[in-house]
This record gives sequence, C-alpha cells and structure tokens, in this order.
Amino acid sequence: MSEILFYIAPLGAFIALVFAFVFYKSMMKANPGNDLMVEIAGHVREGAYAYLYRQYKVVSIVFAVLAVLLIFLAFKGIQNPFVPVAFLTGGFFSGLCGYLGMKTATNASSRTAQGASESLNRGLQVAFRSGAVMGLVVVGFGLLDISLWYILLDKVIFTAEHMASGLKFLGLTIVPQGIDEHHKYVEITTTMITFGMGASTQALFARVGGGIYTKAADVGADLVGKVEAGIPEDDPRNPATIADNVGDNVGDVAGMGADLYESYCGSILATAALGAALPWADWNSADFGGMRAILAPMVIAGLGIFFSIVGIFLVRTKEKATMKNLLFSLNVGVW
Repeated sequence: MSEILFYIAPLGAFIALVFAFVFYKSMMKANPGNDLMVEIAGHVREGAYAYLYRQYKVVSIVFAVLAVLLIFLAFKGIQNPFVPVAFLTGGFFSGLCGYLGMKTATNASSRTAQGASESLNRGLQVAFRSGAVMGLVVVGFGLLDISLWYILLDKVIFTAEHMASGLKFLGLTIVPQGIDEHHKYVEITTTMITFGMGASTQALFARVGGGIYTKAADVGADLVGKVEAGIPEDDPRNPATIADNVGDNVGDVAGMGADLYESYCGSILATAALGAALPWADWNSADFGGMRAILAPMVIAGLGIFFSIVGIFLVRTKEKATMKNLLFSLNVGVW
C-alpha cells in the first residue's frame, strides 16, 4: 500500500509543472500595457538576464570544483558514487527554479500594472497567478527530482539481486554485497540528501549575491535620485532605478526561488532520512513497515500540491475592495 501511495508524489509534481506552464501562458497573453511600460519592463528584464548569466557562470565553476571533490571521495569509498551526480542535479534544478521565477516576474510586472488599471480583480489575478508559477515550479521540480531519484535508487540500483551479490562499476562499489533492507534505505536517503546540499550551494549564491546587488542598487539609486537630483524614489527618469528593479528581481525572485527549492527539498529529505534511521521499524514487514516513515513526507507533499492548485483558483476579489477584503481573498487561497 505504501508503495502505491508513493506515486502520488511524482503525479503531483507533474501536475504542478503543467499548471505552472498554463499560468505562464495565460500571463503572457495578458495586455503588457503601453509603450513606456513595455520599454521599462524590457530594460529590467535585460538587466536581470545579464546578472543571472554572470552569476551562473561563477557558480558553475564552484560546482565543478565541488563535484570533482565528491568524485574523489567516491573513489576513496567515503561517499556513494551517485553523490556527485545528485549534488549537481540539486544545484541545476535550484538555479532553474530561480531563473524561471525571475523570467515570469519580469514579464508579469507591466501586465500586472496594466491589469490593475483595468480592474482590481484583474490585477490581483495576474499578480497572484504569476507568482504561483514560481511556487508550482519549485514544488514540481523539487518533488519530481526526489521521486525520480528514489525510483532510480530503489527500483533500479538497490534491487534484491544487487543487494545479494553486490554491484560495482569502474572500480566503485555502488551496492555493497549483502546489504540489508535497513541499510539500503539509509544509503538511499543519504544519497538523496546530497542533492539538497547542491540546492543549498546554489541558493547561497543566489540569495546572498542577489541580496548584496539589491541593496547596493537600492542605496545607490536613492542617493543619486533623492539627494543629488532631487527627484522622487523609483522615478523612471533616474537610470539607477532600473538597476534597483533588477536587484529586486534577482534577489527577491530568483534568489528566493532557489532558496525555496532548497528549503522544500531539505524538509522532505531530512524527514525521510529520519524515517530511514528509525531503529525499531520493521524493514522486513510485508506491509513495508519502515517504508511508511520514508514515503510519508513525499506523499504529503504530493497531496499538498493538489490542494494548493485548488487554492490558487479561489483567490479573487471585487472592485473597490478594502484591505480586509484583499487579505481575506488571499487567506482563502492559503487555507
């Protein structure tokens, strides 16, 4: 039964990615606004892409060095041979979530402003569903990555035959000979936690680097605009305002996307690892007694995706709504 329920996780991940694509296409069909709005949004988008290109170029070097170190540890028998690959996939998906979130945000900005000028509900719909794109991408890729790694390790690598006779490749011990069920799942969850480490490394650069850029651009724009030129904050006549908005996107959107991916995967994997470490679990039970503790966080996360999508469709408001009405509509979507 536990094995059947597990497939709620990859199914939920797939549906999350489908709805993320649907919401993104819906946002792109919205009116982008007048020429000035399109021009300013284009400058912000161009600057954000330039920053991410530079950041990912530096981060890729760090990942290459750390991957080589993990490969060395694998050949020494200190780490499972799949650890370097898991580390790289975690970093890749973390960076991908940040990029897709920022791409959505930079395209949605002018469309949200235009939608708000048409009606309050329209502006809320565009903004909320555009934000939901990154949320669904994070949980979709996160849970999909976890599910695929679990299927690969449990169903393909750590089979009964390999556990009995052992499995080696290029001199590396992939499956130790005679490993029991308990230590099998300890090995699987330990390997999967490593791509949480990759996601954390990417999130560190995205969040901290993006935050530094954001604050530097914000302070610089305010000093030049308000102190020297005497124009209001975030005035489009101030070129530094573009850099300020770029910083908001790379720090608060791309950085947060990578950070959320790391936190989401880390919470699931840490719980699964604790389940694998339970000394009293019956690993030989016909009902997979010990498996319940490992698969429970994945299944719960998959169910959460379904309810989250329903909540997104419930967020709406009326014209001339008060702040209380707006908060109520958001709370309806959350709860």
